Amino acid sequence: MPQYEVNVILNPNLDGAQAAQEKDIIKAALERHGAQIKNVDDWGNRRLAYPIQKDPEGNVLFYTVEMAGDSNAALQRELRLRDHVRRVTILRDRPEWRNSKKKK
Repeated sequence: MPQYEVNVILNPNLDGAQAAQEKDIIKAALERHGAQIKNVDDWGNRRLAYPIQKDPEGNVLFYTVEMAGDSNAALQRELRLRDHVRRVTILRDRPEWRNSKKKK
């Protein structure tokens, strides 16, 4: 199965319990759509390049998952319906992007 990176930006004004609940809901949604979670990077509250819904900050999460490509749109739609999710981006991970210098 191809590997994807699911980037999620949450509302920065959530307390610890609410943020943990949202992370559990996101994890359940990923598993429901057949994704196997390989890695989770929680960057916490970070300043964004531009405000999203008038907030200059966001709670940033990166999930590295393996899943079938046909479930991307449904997963993205389900996560965007959550009130505390500000942005969802799903990118296919490609090995050639990791190698910045080409070997000669």
